[in-house]
Amino acid sequence: MSTLKILTCNIRFYGAKDGDNAWEHRKDFCAEVIRGEEPDLIGFQEMWAEQYDDLTRALPGYDTFAMVDEPTGKRPMNCIFYRRERFVRVSAGGYWLSETPHVAGTKSWDSVCVRLANWVRLNDSVTGREFRFVNTHLDHVGQTARERQAALIAADAAAYPEEYPQILTGDMNCDTRNPAIDNLKAGGWVDTYGQIYETEDPGHTFHAFRGPDHSGKVGKMDWIFVRGQVQVTDAGVITTSRDNRYPSDHYFVSAAINL
Repeated sequence: MSTLKILTCNIRFYGAKDGDNAWEHRKDFCAEVIRGEEPDLIGFQEMWAEQYDDLTRALPGYDTFAMVDEPTGKRPMNCIFYRRERFVRVSAGGYWLSETPHVAGTKSWDSVCVRLANWVRLNDSVTGREFRFVNTHLDHVGQTARERQAALIAADAAAYPEEYPQILTGDMNCDTRNPAIDNLKAGGWVDTYGQIYETEDPGHTFHAFRGPDHSGKVGKMDWIFVRGQVQVTDAGVITTSRDNRYPSDHYFVSAAINL
């Protein structure tokens, strides 16, 4: 057995009007924090093309996969990074979180934004095991959309054998009290943080660049789930800061697993 380290990282989109917290002022620190965790797999959310260029340069040991959200867009919003020396890609794809999941750029229900899921099937050259890694971002406003989007991800995962190892990362825009999370659990997804600790909710992971001073009402909205024959060995929330500055407006979340 050999451990896989996983991160989920909402990096706050390039075009946000964030002043001193804009991407140009924190991109190097963001990359430094990620490198320090030595992840094998990373699920990013809110990645624009400019951020993709910066992070592929800063993280040269990774191959990547993403489908852009809009039909003629250039933003690899939910990009997946995986360590080049360890994994061989078997297949890759994605789908939109809508009533027409294979029609590019579609949204349904009360979803404000176009949302999608990207996935890769990888063969681990260390163990010889194959697994699937899914990365997503549920809608930030529509509750019906969040529930339906989560149900669609669960249905997609259920197409694979029950024992087949799968990993799901993402900003779910809701915490463990939300029915969207119930839909994922009903589909066989297990929270890695809850497997290690007595709670699934360590407190807020969105902090609006305020860190512990943020008074948001939503707890952990950044998740790493597993399904199938996967053993969770560690989990955590990365609260690293420097001079009261953070790599993003979300804490990154980590997990370690054995296949």
